[in-house]
Amino acid sequence: MDPRQTVSTAAPANIQFNCTGCGKCCNGHHVPLTLNEARQWAEDGGQVIVLVEAFLSNGLGLPADQREHALRRSCAVPCGSTEAHVAITFAAFNPGACHNLDADNLCRIYERRPLVCRIYPMEINPHIPLRPEAKDCPSEAWDSGPQLIHGQRLVDVRLAELIEQSRQADRADIRAKALICQRLGITTSALKGNGFTAYLPLTSALHTAIIEVDAHSSEAPAPWALHVVDNALIEQLQGAGALVHSAPAEHYSFIGF
Repeated sequence: MDPRQTVSTAAPANIQFNCTGCGKCCNGHHVPLTLNEARQWAEDGGQVIVLVEAFLSNGLGLPADQREHALRRSCAVPCGSTEAHVAITFAAFNPGACHNLDADNLCRIYERRPLVCRIYPMEINPHIPLRPEAKDCPSEAWDSGPQLIHGQRLVDVRLAELIEQSRQADRADIRAKALICQRLGITTSALKGNGFTAYLPLTSALHTAIIEVDAHSSEAPAPWALHVVDNALIEQLQGAGALVHSAPAEHYSFIGF
């Protein structure tokens, strides 16, 4: 089977890319990590941010055209008298420059850099098209270089394989991520499409939990709650049986859209 992918029809039909080495993509971006990459990141002294969004089992919070993708990368957990599906992202916390950049803007871990760094500038979410204007790269990066997309199709076979590898890890890691979260006291999510809840666990605690958790464990998932501040949405969620919080919390931040 040809591993190349047809990209979103909302994306430009033809895109080329030539990295200029400006380092902007390594500044101020929280880079999604696989579970193994999160463990390695913590071992290297980097901090990991945990971002959580969820939708209800009745589909509330889930766009119809994203159902298959969202279900595959989420874990079902109890939420009040109903069930929520939580999608959990472990990401390298980079509010400024990535701690792996050297003085010349070169990556010190280039040979073992995370998958998402290898995939850049392509998107890993199949519902997000590649848009050059949405990237931090200077305009000249898109004026020359190898072709990425031709006629709505990803040209680079190896790049397509890396994207699928990233998506597969996202699906394979989700149960372990949910168990790790509950060990860390992370049990409140935002509603998908409404925002994220963001946690900054102690690096040592996260590392220990990653090592100890077995994705095949029979441990039952802990009850979760949803953080929502919109009154109409709160009523809708509570009407569906969900447990909802709206008050500010000290151990996480709510990032609303």
